Amino acid sequence: MADYLETGHVTDDLKPEFAEYEKANRAVIEDPDDFESWEKLVRTAEQLEGGLTRNSSPQAIAATRGVFDRFLARFPLLFGYWKKYADLEFSIAGTEAAEMVYERGVASITNSVDLWTNYCNFKVETSHDPDVIRELFERGANSVGLDFLAHPFWDKYIEFEERLECEDKIVAILDRVIHVPMHQYARYFERFRQLAQTRPLEELLPSDTLAGQQQIKMERGELEIEREMRVRIDNFHLEIFSRTQTETTKRWTYESEIKRPYFHVNELDEPQLVNWRKYLDFEEVEGDFTRTQFLYERCLVTAAFYDEFWYRYARWMSAQDGKEEEIRNIYQRASMAFVPITRPGIRIQYAHFEESQGRVDMARAVLESILEQLPGHIETIVAWANLERRQGGLDAAIAIYRAQIESNKCDIYAKGALTAEWARLLWKIKGSVDEARQVYQKNHHWYLDSRYFWINYLQFEMEQPTSAETEQQNHDRIRQVVDDIRKKSHLPPTTIKDLTHFYMVYLLERGGKDAAKEYMVLDREVNGQVK
Repeated sequence: MADYLETGHVTDDLKPEFAEYEKANRAVIEDPDDFESWEKLVRTAEQLEGGLTRNSSPQAIAATRGVFDRFLARFPLLFGYWKKYADLEFSIAGTEAAEMVYERGVASITNSVDLWTNYCNFKVETSHDPDVIRELFERGANSVGLDFLAHPFWDKYIEFEERLECEDKIVAILDRVIHVPMHQYARYFERFRQLAQTRPLEELLPSDTLAGQQQIKMERGELEIEREMRVRIDNFHLEIFSRTQTETTKRWTYESEIKRPYFHVNELDEPQLVNWRKYLDFEEVEGDFTRTQFLYERCLVTAAFYDEFWYRYARWMSAQDGKEEEIRNIYQRASMAFVPITRPGIRIQYAHFEESQGRVDMARAVLESILEQLPGHIETIVAWANLERRQGGLDAAIAIYRAQIESNKCDIYAKGALTAEWARLLWKIKGSVDEARQVYQKNHHWYLDSRYFWINYLQFEMEQPTSAETEQQNHDRIRQVVDDIRKKSHLPPTTIKDLTHFYMVYLLERGGKDAAKEYMVLDREVNGQVK
């Protein structure tokens, strides 16, 4: 079975029985981004040997576990599959195995109301220790208690305490819930208000307030004071209700527009994205750190693939004092689990963050890891070269460009761009126009197809400072680059036309007496009717 664990394949002698599984598994290996193939593989694995039980073969059990592990490593925010996996483990291996899956699940999607509710319900049904169960509910409350749709969780928590007939604990739970703006806030308040009428005053008043009342009781009579206190307490609770109602109403507009509060691989439509942006704007203005952080975490379940929200979360967190580890965690989750590698910008930003924290080796490692998956990625190589320049000087940066250009991992287009960036360093950082020009002149014949190279070469020559004495010499250099673009390069006709237009503007703005004549010739050749 060691072979299976590494390859995802069952052994050859079992292939006839597992033919459908093998077919689905191959489809996933060939296209690991195809969610429908993953779903089919999970369904196929669940049906091995007619459905897994404790009596299923070790091969079938290992195959199914492997599928769930691979699937949930790729899509960790799918709470329903964590529940499915936990149920499977319970039927195969019992309570402890199922609990381990639930723990992995709530670590992967900490703010899932559904998963925490299922986990706590599982604990209620399989454990006989109220304190252990209550401890799990408290963990859940800290993770999902602020959710606008947290009522299934709170209902399950209250139901558990009702079974134990712990009315004092029910009151304590409700006393927390009535402060939370949520969909069903009103019914929790009514229940709390009803229970509060019969609970001892010491449960409803702070200890210092209660001590003050003892002296008054001695002076005025206990029943009269208690009636008066209960009226005051009820009025105080009504004030809480009013505040919660106001806070709920303020959020209702945004909450009612959330059509998909869970993760899915399908894209969100633009109105959903706009609503999340506005909702985050609102909470940031409100200024409550805990509520704002919780909303970001909710947003990044449904919009996990959208790097704009990861950028925004990290920037918001960076505005808080002493949150370096939280910022690092945001970047790591975005980089390692959610934002596709095809959009590496968030990973490059993570490298900048680590450098800003003095962790240069980590910043370097982040950039190198991008290039392992996207060899020749220009933006990443430029970011790496600039990191080395900041930390080690110009030669260190040039060494990065030289190594990448000489490697077989970069295609000719990337090498052309990197050569232009090398020249830019010599020009802008070293201040050596001649050395930069030499890089362009010695290499231009290699990069006749590189749009990046020729755009930067032309820009370089056009941006050189001139005087009346040197303008003609500069003009000759610029014209030579334009001639090479038009007559030697293999650029697309539209690109050649655009670059020639830049030169034509130069002729009118900076050219000499004969510039208009050259302009008219180019205008005819470039913009005239094609025969």
